[in-house]
Amino acid sequence: MFVDRVKVFAQAGNGGRGCVSFRREKFVPKGGPDGGDGGRGGDVILQADRHVDNLANVFYEPIIKAKSGRHGKGKKMTGRAGANKIVRVPQGTTVYPANGNRRDESHMTHESHVEQPLADLTRDREEFVLCRGGGGGKGNVHFKSSRNRAPRQYTEGEEGEQGYFLLELRTIADAGLVGYPNAGKSTLLQQVSAARPKVAPYPFTTLHPIVGVIDFPGYRRATIADIPGLIEGAHRGLGLGHEFLRHIMRCRVLIFVVDVAGSEGRNPVEDLQSLRREIDLYDSTLSSRPWLVIANKMDLPNAKKNLRAVQERFPRIKVIPTSAAKGEGMDALKETLAATITNDKDIVSAGI
Repeated sequence: MFVDRVKVFAQAGNGGRGCVSFRREKFVPKGGPDGGDGGRGGDVILQADRHVDNLANVFYEPIIKAKSGRHGKGKKMTGRAGANKIVRVPQGTTVYPANGNRRDESHMTHESHVEQPLADLTRDREEFVLCRGGGGGKGNVHFKSSRNRAPRQYTEGEEGEQGYFLLELRTIADAGLVGYPNAGKSTLLQQVSAARPKVAPYPFTTLHPIVGVIDFPGYRRATIADIPGLIEGAHRGLGLGHEFLRHIMRCRVLIFVVDVAGSEGRNPVEDLQSLRREIDLYDSTLSSRPWLVIANKMDLPNAKKNLRAVQERFPRIKVIPTSAAKGEGMDALKETLAATITNDKDIVSAGI
């Protein structure tokens, strides 16, 4: 089960109560106060882990609580601090504040994020304290004075922080494959990397982002993400792809995959224009990213004619003809990706 968005309730541990105690030993029948402090409550900590690829573990534990601190004891013994609750999340997890009502925030659109994120965990082992534990209370030893030799005052431990939060995963990859359903993105990813996404002759085969690693000569490598197919109106929440548009936000390079043969009655030039429009409406910064075009299904009729139309419409953009089903054009594709992803020199940014 792939989960890339989940709402959680987090509660840090409360601090332990201070102790009221007096020293009572042989030959010291009326010793002074020796009540210890309470232990500090545990924190709720999010930790980015490269070995975690989605938020499923948090989905099954939406209520996250840390341990409370122990109460203080006599002989000035401080209570044991509560253990921290460390929750491992994938790299690329963004944390937003959320309200506590029952509204399902998993259907919030990109534009509905009116608040700035609290944290953006992009590096392995990076941590963020989601809720801090409460401090321990003071024992009566802190309240002794020349006038009050036997104080019975103490303080309760502080309450730990708590609240509702929205965790959102944005896949980290050097490049993202963007295209309409059945354009051949998954087959392309299979050809150029060791990733094995599901491939079938029907739309919406890919239901969640899949990241593959491409090895280049000279011990270089890059990651490429297969994003579920988009349809027109995806930025408004139509189709399946709208749930995953956020995953291209971190991609340095956008790779548009089009069915250049128009095998399903589509026009590849119109498809490209529509895809560019969708990502621009979702986030205007995406349209300024470097991008290139993969003209797939070159083995089918009308492909060569439509390829010329695409090249004429986008003369400044690199267009790579391929046939993923037959493995044709893969060497040229890898060479282009090696130059563009690792150096960003052979692509020219262009508007819609």
